[in-house]
Amino acid sequence: MKTRWFSDSEGRGRGLRRDRAEAPSGPLVELRDVSLRFVNYSDKMFTLKRAVLELLLRRDRPVPNSEFWALRDVNFRIEHGERIGIVGSNGAGKSTLLRMLARIYPPTTGTVTVRGTVAPLIEMGAGFNPELSGFDNILLNGAMLGFTRKQMLAKVDAIHEFTGLREFADLPLKYYSSGMYARLAFGVATSIDPEILLVDESLGVGDATFRAKATERIRGLMDRSHAVILVSHELSSLRDLCDRGLWMHKGRVVADGPIDEILDAYVESITNPAPVASPEPEPAPAEVIG
Repeated sequence: MKTRWFSDSEGRGRGLRRDRAEAPSGPLVELRDVSLRFVNYSDKMFTLKRAVLELLLRRDRPVPNSEFWALRDVNFRIEHGERIGIVGSNGAGKSTLLRMLARIYPPTTGTVTVRGTVAPLIEMGAGFNPELSGFDNILLNGAMLGFTRKQMLAKVDAIHEFTGLREFADLPLKYYSSGMYARLAFGVATSIDPEILLVDESLGVGDATFRAKATERIRGLMDRSHAVILVSHELSSLRDLCDRGLWMHKGRVVADGPIDEILDAYVESITNPAPVASPEPEPAPAEVIG
C-alpha cells in the first residue's frame, strides 16, 4: 500500500496565511486505511554510525524483537466547522492519532491528508531549553512552530500578560516551578490562530485560576479554528465542546457519529461490559459398546 503524508497549508515561516474567511476546498483532514506500527528491537544501542558500518560490511541488521500496531485501518474525514471529540480507554490510540496529525509520527501504511495550519496542544514545552531564559524559550518554541523571530517578538507581550510570568522572563527555565513551566508552554502553544486545533488533555494545566483562563483561551481558539479535534477523559467537556464523536478501541475506530450518541454508547460499554463468551466444552468421547 502506498504510504505518504502531505499538507497543502501555506508556509507559516514566510508569513503566508490563508484568509480566515476562506474555507479550504475539500475535507480539512482525511485518513485512508491508515495504520501505524511500532517496532521494538532487542538491541537498544543500534546507532546511525553502526547502521552505516553494517551496511558497508554487509552485516545482518538486528532482528526486531517485537512489534505493536498502535493504529489499524483508520478511515475518517473531518470537514470545515466540525468539532470532534475522541474517546476510548487508555492505550486505544487517541493520543497517537493526534501525534500523527501533528506530523510527529508518519503512517506505516495508508494516506494522511491535512489541509491547513495545525496547532498541536500536545507535548507542550517539547524543545524547551532549561538553560535559556523564559523569553528566549518563547522565541525558540516559536521557531519550532514555524514562526520567524519578528513574528514571535510581536507575541511576547501577550504571552507574558496571559501567563503572568513577565517578571521571570529573564530567569533561566531550570529555575521555573512545574506550574510556571506548564503555563509558559501553554501560553506559547495557544498564541497562534490555527486552522486545525489538536487538544490532548490540555484543559488541566496549572492551578484552578489558571485552568479557568486556559479553558476560556481554548474556547477562543476553537471559535477561530476551522476544525477542532479534542481528546479528553472528561466526558462532560466533550459534550459541551464537540458535535461529533469518535470512539477508539485497540487502535481502531469502532464508532463515529453525533457526540451524545457516541458518549452514551461508550459509557454503556464501561458500565455494562459485554460478557466474554466461554469456550464450548469438548464433547465427551462416545461410549464404546462391546
